[in-house]
Amino acid sequence: MNKIIRPAHENDVLAIYQLLAFYALKQIVLPRTEADIRYYLANFTVCEIDGELAGCMAVRDFGNRLFEVRSLVIKSEYQGQGIGGELVSGAIARLKSKYDKFKLFALTYRANFFIRNGFVKVNKEMFPEKIWSDCMLCPKHDHCDEEAVLYEYEKGRIG
Repeated sequence: MNKIIRPAHENDVLAIYQLLAFYALKQIVLPRTEADIRYYLANFTVCEIDGELAGCMAVRDFGNRLFEVRSLVIKSEYQGQGIGGELVSGAIARLKSKYDKFKLFALTYRANFFIRNGFVKVNKEMFPEKIWSDCMLCPKHDHCDEEAVLYEYEKGRIG
């Protein structure tokens, strides 16, 4: 098995769209158009196994060193193999290489996955930027069942 974690390329757009659309139908992630994926392609990292897109993740920059993990999905046949953890840890490593201090959050149905990857549960109202930009568009806006998780980093800080 040949596994590669890499930045997304233009030729990944359709596969990312199809993967996200599958999970959007299950209301696990918000739907994204091909045009939206193409526009924000630089935010995406993908996992490719033997030439096939196995998973993807995007990191959105809200400014003020606040970032969001979004569109994190793994094809069902590849789940449980650590791909999601590799995508998240890779994003954290990239952020650490660029910033001395940052916050990375996610709204998720899989809080335990994120907790295993160094995040803590927090109140989702901590992120008004997210609530006003995406949550207003969500069909579950008035009865959100996702949990918020946060990874905070400050270079040199212990604990």
